[in-house]
Amino acid sequence: MRTLFLTPKNWTVSLTAAVFVLLSASASHAQIFVTNFGNNAIGEYNRDGTTVNAAFLPGLSGPTSIAVSGSNLFVVSGLGTIGEYTTSGATINASLITDFNGVFGLAVSGSNLFVADYNSGSIGKYTTTGTLVNSRLLTENNPYAIAASGSNLFIADNFTGMIGKYTTSGATVDASLITGLSAPSGIVTDGTYLYVANKSTGTIGKYTTSGGLINASLVTGLSNPSSLAIDGAELFVVSQSGTIGTIGVYNANTGTTLNASLVTGLNYPQNLSIAPGIVVIAVPEPSTWAFLLGGLGLAASCLLSRIPKKLS
Repeated sequence: MRTLFLTPKNWTVSLTAAVFVLLSASASHAQIFVTNFGNNAIGEYNRDGTTVNAAFLPGLSGPTSIAVSGSNLFVVSGLGTIGEYTTSGATINASLITDFNGVFGLAVSGSNLFVADYNSGSIGKYTTTGTLVNSRLLTENNPYAIAASGSNLFIADNFTGMIGKYTTSGATVDASLITGLSAPSGIVTDGTYLYVANKSTGTIGKYTTSGGLINASLVTGLSNPSSLAIDGAELFVVSQSGTIGTIGVYNANTGTTLNASLVTGLNYPQNLSIAPGIVVIAVPEPSTWAFLLGGLGLAASCLLSRIPKKLS
């Protein structure tokens, strides 16, 4: 636990802020959720690669895509049904959306869910409660992956090898923002950069969100990379050889391998997403409370002593 020492230079810190700092906080590791198409389940892992539950959501039908929004998960199963679950595994609505037939990409932006239907060549827009906004907000040849950042959508077209940029209302910003890709199958953005998985060449490319090339081969030597997720400066990549899959982690700035086998033994993994860690407040013991309250009383006295008295 951090302790705040009040000195004359920081007497003006508000008491509310002082309490917050004194009670400090420790964040748990972000959780990794991955769709295992081969065993019809969602696996859950800690950010350090340790297993939480390899069959976190069992009994699904060929899950392909997953997206996290707050404490909720949106999962595509049977290629066309999107279910909503909590990150603790409770079912909210197993059939939230049911009118698609080949979904491989999901993205959440605010209160909206964007769905990339590979077979129909369309991007659908729904609210996160399942209400239809526009079933064909955008059309693409073969939209395979989608990422959202603010008011922008980035769509990877597996057939044309291009990334298109659009607004979340469906306006075209640049339909050929990035070209010359090799079967792009995964895309993620941190708001400043785009990371694209080229399945055919086994590489990850890095670009700006305006389409500028940073490094077309940021990460190389991968085996059929199919999905990406980013958390801070760490880039998580799903790769597979045959039906056996792994999750590797790489430095998002340099491409350096941090752990190529962070998670192993996955069964035909298709997609992954990361949920933020939960912040846990460290509550002091009773003896510590007395010290803290005494310190706050001292701070209050110091603050009051610095207020000029009204002249008579």
